[in-house]
Amino acid sequence: MDGSRTRPPLRIRIVGGSLGGLFAAALLRRDGHDVRIYERSAGGLDGRGAGLVSQRELFALLRAVECEHVARIGVVAFERIFLDRDGGVAERHETPQTQISWDTLYRAIRGKVTDDEYRLGRSVRAASQGAHGARLLFEDGGAEDADLVIGADGLGSVVREAVTGVPSPNSYAGYVAWRGLIAEEDLPPEAAILRDRFAFHMAPRSQALGYLVPGPGGEIAAGSRRYNWVWYRPVPTAALPATLTDGDGRFHPHSLGPGQVPAPVVATLKADARRLLPPPFAAVATAAAQPFVQAIFDYEAPVMAAGHIALLGDAAVVVRPHTAMGVAKAAGDALALRRHLAEAPTVTDALALYSHDRCAAGSAIAAYGRRLGASLE
Repeated sequence: MDGSRTRPPLRIRIVGGSLGGLFAAALLRRDGHDVRIYERSAGGLDGRGAGLVSQRELFALLRAVECEHVARIGVVAFERIFLDRDGGVAERHETPQTQISWDTLYRAIRGKVTDDEYRLGRSVRAASQGAHGARLLFEDGGAEDADLVIGADGLGSVVREAVTGVPSPNSYAGYVAWRGLIAEEDLPPEAAILRDRFAFHMAPRSQALGYLVPGPGGEIAAGSRRYNWVWYRPVPTAALPATLTDGDGRFHPHSLGPGQVPAPVVATLKADARRLLPPPFAAVATAAAQPFVQAIFDYEAPVMAAGHIALLGDAAVVVRPHTAMGVAKAAGDALALRRHLAEAPTVTDALALYSHDRCAAGSAIAAYGRRLGASLE
């Protein structure tokens, strides 16, 4: 795609500066559009992620923005193993796959937009339609008009309602994902069997998994990597607010990051890990200095665009992390939006085609995630 078209460049404003928003910005500015991202975080998002599994749509996006080298900065898990309760290998499958670093991917795509195009600390309150475009309303009282607004603002999207026309809350799935990252050099000896493998442990209403990912600077040499572990556990709806309340007593609607989980909760988590998990997984869970937690939600927008406003990534369709396809779906959304904007005669035509295209794709991935997580609900 060479970015050629008959209409002038569009004034495009993107709400949300994580990977989905960056994917859209990196692609659309290559086509000559006037692009700007508004990210509510004042400090940026570098260092927020761990590892992710490479997928076809992500490779296509990296090629499109000339960042193919990122796909080579990965750690290969040569096989999948399933551990029994005692830590023995109950199943073994030769299914190699590569895990890349969220941080490395974020930095590479962030480098494709300028600082002026990526505005930190500017919170959007809402979006609205106009006769010939869309408008952003900011928490500071300001407003800005655009030819196209893209809501890439994730689970807590403030843009959704402008597209769907109705309140659009997420639906809690009944369980959470506890997570942690450990420097490879700090892996306990009991966890040696987990190296260079994608490991799982399945139990009633519980699932643990883990794999190596590049180091914080993209290091892939043995000894310089990190181990990423996840433990899915049920939490009743009534107990969720307490699970998502940080050490200062503040409630967070979706997750707590590293350092935010209260110390007594961390102690209970580690005690539960020693009691319930196979020794290798118990060892990594108890070795994590700052575990963090993510509640699992579902949401599917009935449409992904209306008028001059489009949704992208988790703002449109939330897919459960079991699929390992959340980032790839966001990349697919961004690629499809770019294609339709380049080919359709008007913005509204392009967004109608985009919505039809990506609603079906997102719904299929979401259904797959619900099947994978059904035993945990």
